[in-house]
Amino acid sequence: MLDICLLGTGGMMPLPYRWLTAMMARCEGSNLLIDCGEGTQIALKEKGWSPKPIDVICFTHYHADHISGLPGLLLTMGNAERTEPLVLIGPRGLERVVGNLRTIAPELPFELRFIELAEPREQVKIGPYVIDAFRVNHNVVCYGYSISIPRAGRFDVERAKERGVPMKAWSRLQKGETLEMDGVVYTPDMVLGPARRGLKVTYCTDTRPVPVIAEYAREADLFICEGMYGEEGKEAKAREYKHMTFYEAARLAKEAQPKCMWLTHYSPSLTRPEEFMDKVREIFPQAIAAKDGRTIEMDYSD
Repeated sequence: MLDICLLGTGGMMPLPYRWLTAMMARCEGSNLLIDCGEGTQIALKEKGWSPKPIDVICFTHYHADHISGLPGLLLTMGNAERTEPLVLIGPRGLERVVGNLRTIAPELPFELRFIELAEPREQVKIGPYVIDAFRVNHNVVCYGYSISIPRAGRFDVERAKERGVPMKAWSRLQKGETLEMDGVVYTPDMVLGPARRGLKVTYCTDTRPVPVIAEYAREADLFICEGMYGEEGKEAKAREYKHMTFYEAARLAKEAQPKCMWLTHYSPSLTRPEEFMDKVREIFPQAIAAKDGRTIEMDYSD
């Protein structure tokens, strides 16, 4: 199972009813956060989720509305007696940026491990997550992320028997272990059928619409996409500052065909995003103007 919460949906600056954009994923006791703008801690508190189990934080880019909440979050995690290492992922320069922010959070009881992205596409596997990072088109280097939970094939008793796998090895092989018994090496593929469809969430903000977004969002269970502007006449502004309108996001979703799309990262001037959704749904019917705290619990379709 994969839980997703859109902690904040605001862009540029927090509002009394809208925190800055951040998303939390929870799976198998491991938490993953994407972006950490001002107010992320409060949004977590309002949701009732703890920051202590966060194992990974992915940053799309280093504008303040996406990373300024990090020092306080790190201090809170330290005050919760966290000792496990924390992995930080983001564009090149991450360690330098975080080092500067830690001027006000210098002492932590846990290690920070940095993974800096340099290529247009990179993949990282941590805990239950397969994290695919892909570069998008903003006015600074910026990445989108697809977070996948792979799913192994079903245990096949007949396959195990045909290959002479001892029963005492079945359970561990089913869990993905490779082991040796009596001089013979046994691997999971000896007892498992073809891999089954897992779960996938694709997340991107602060970008113009580019084909790579639809590519990674293709048939996702959830596509969370920037919709900076919903009002008419904002297309030129979106192009100038390299953001997206609701309708550009909807056209990406139409191409990618995810099960659902949540819009996020609204302009502070956009007080009622839902007013524009009728036109958006003419392009992609499964579109939702997400609000802070929107949550979904995903399970495997079969």
